Amino acid sequence: MRVSETPVIEIRNLHKAYGALEVIKGVDITAPRGHVISLIGSSGSGKSTILRCANLLEDSQQGDILFNGEPVRWRGTGLNRHPADAKQVLRIRTNLSMVFQQFNLWAHMTILQNVMEAPVTVLGRARAEAEEAARGYLDKVGIGDKCDAYPAQLSGGQQQRAAIARALCMEPEALLFDEPTSALDPELEQEVIRVIKDLAGEGRTMMIVTHDMKMARDVSDHVVFLHQGLIEEEGAPADLFGAPRSERLRGFLSSTMAV
Repeated sequence: MRVSETPVIEIRNLHKAYGALEVIKGVDITAPRGHVISLIGSSGSGKSTILRCANLLEDSQQGDILFNGEPVRWRGTGLNRHPADAKQVLRIRTNLSMVFQQFNLWAHMTILQNVMEAPVTVLGRARAEAEEAARGYLDKVGIGDKCDAYPAQLSGGQQQRAAIARALCMEPEALLFDEPTSALDPELEQEVIRVIKDLAGEGRTMMIVTHDMKMARDVSDHVVFLHQGLIEEEGAPADLFGAPRSERLRGFLSSTMAV
């Protein structure tokens, strides 16, 4: 697959603190177009924080975040640093759809309404056009027959697949997944993993925070292992999972993967 010279997402020397607690301590991550980047590591290593900083849901204190080569503009410094251009933030978020651990579906709306709402209200698409697209994406994730159901009537796996359809309906340039299967039991988890594998097979640009090492190994082009806010090791899945160099990574894999 030919990769665009300009990455969809580029993070350079990212630092993030909550008060005096620095949780990201200088991280560089690149997501080339059509690649899947997985972030792995123990709880508290900073994986989800990096994803939220990339999508500008959290303000970072230092470093650059670029979307299609365009740097986020900031004002202020340190803990007082914030994005300087609200229109730029909206444009970037619109093109970086995020799927969360909790499904965040609106309980009072049908699944179809949940999926088509953002394209109508944020992108200004005609309702008929948005509905057609929403039905297509619900079919794509395997729950096209659930259009008229409400979230409470669906299993957790079905709700997460609806959340993925909602993200796809924005037709983003990249998808960000924050532990998309960790709230599901193993059987339902596999439903969602199959959808993510299909998306990876289509060549979609994705950044995935996951506890599922098998999924990370199977779908990723590049894997980043984080430890205490720093990149401990990174590389191709075959290298990280087949021949880890770091003692910390070896210990992490031995505790998370069946021998």
